[in-house]
Amino acid sequence: MVTPVTKKTNLVLILLLVTLVSVASSIASAPLPTGTKKQIVQTANYFSEVIERAKPAVVYIHVKKKSGGEKGSPDDELISTNPVLKEWFGDKKRESEESFFTEESKYAFGSGFIFNSGGYILTNSHVIKDGSQVTITLADKTKHKAKIIGSDPKTDIGLLKIDSEDLPYLPLGDSDKEKVGSWVLAIGSPYEFTQTVTAGIISASGRSGVGISDYEDFIQTDAAINPGNSGGPLVNIDGKVIGINTAFLTQTGGYMGIGFAVPINMARLVTEQLIDKGKVTRAWLGVGLVDATPRQLKALGISAPNGGAKIVKIRKKSAAQRGGFKKKDIITKINGTPIKSAADLRNRISLTSPESLVELEYYRDKKLQTVAVHLGVLK
Repeated sequence: MVTPVTKKTNLVLILLLVTLVSVASSIASAPLPTGTKKQIVQTANYFSEVIERAKPAVVYIHVKKKSGGEKGSPDDELISTNPVLKEWFGDKKRESEESFFTEESKYAFGSGFIFNSGGYILTNSHVIKDGSQVTITLADKTKHKAKIIGSDPKTDIGLLKIDSEDLPYLPLGDSDKEKVGSWVLAIGSPYEFTQTVTAGIISASGRSGVGISDYEDFIQTDAAINPGNSGGPLVNIDGKVIGINTAFLTQTGGYMGIGFAVPINMARLVTEQLIDKGKVTRAWLGVGLVDATPRQLKALGISAPNGGAKIVKIRKKSAAQRGGFKKKDIITKINGTPIKSAADLRNRISLTSPESLVELEYYRDKKLQTVAVHLGVLK
């Protein structure tokens, strides 16, 4: 039996519920303030303009593999050869893998973008690996045979060229100036759905230790990246490329909100060498490095986001040995630029011209010192 008190309570709850529903309905039906609506429309229009300018330069890449190659998508192949990625991604093949390849021939697909009017196209090295024939489909659906100019697996950069002039192209930005939280757009061909655009923000920068490539300085984003996005551009709100979409973290084979892009500043330096020489030659300091600990940096008066690289090993007959470095020295700057980590210093050294002279600032026993070193050649 229901008591009078409970009946009264139920009545009050019902009246409260009706009131809430009524208020919610009135809020939902009420027009947005003029200023707010105008801002939303302006934002939407701005994104649309950036997308319309960028999409004509984004291409779909179809790769015919050399006979005897492994069957599987470029992303699957990248995972299968890396134990760190296996742990993240798992060993199971994706259900959609059959759409990537046929039994008669081995095919792969990915994305890329034109970055100058002469027909040069940037993509990932793993997209075009073992390719015997590469076909580019432009935004207007025209197809072109592409020549592989070169690739650098250590940074996962690939360079193609098609014989065509006056092509639409994307300007390259400055990835060092981009901040966490900035809006970005990822454009590509996930699952062969060409000209797909997803939006997100820069979630982090300077990601290393991911295990995707030898030299890592990834931009992390939550813009949706899926199989087929590899090689496509990550564009800022000014319509400039700040990264090349490379990989994504997943436990299901699909998007989980963590994607990685090679910063365009790294890609630019690699591309210049690929155009000039068809390969990349790296400088070498000849040290083993680890990140300096927060306590060590604090003792030196160094605060975030700057960091340091502690020397734990010195190679014989190396530039570091000639420069007089010792174990436990902590390097904090290269050519006046503060470094963030051991990986940051390693990347900067690798992208410097071999045998060039660099100035390194370092601490030994808490005393700041500077030395000019002629870098060696990595063999």
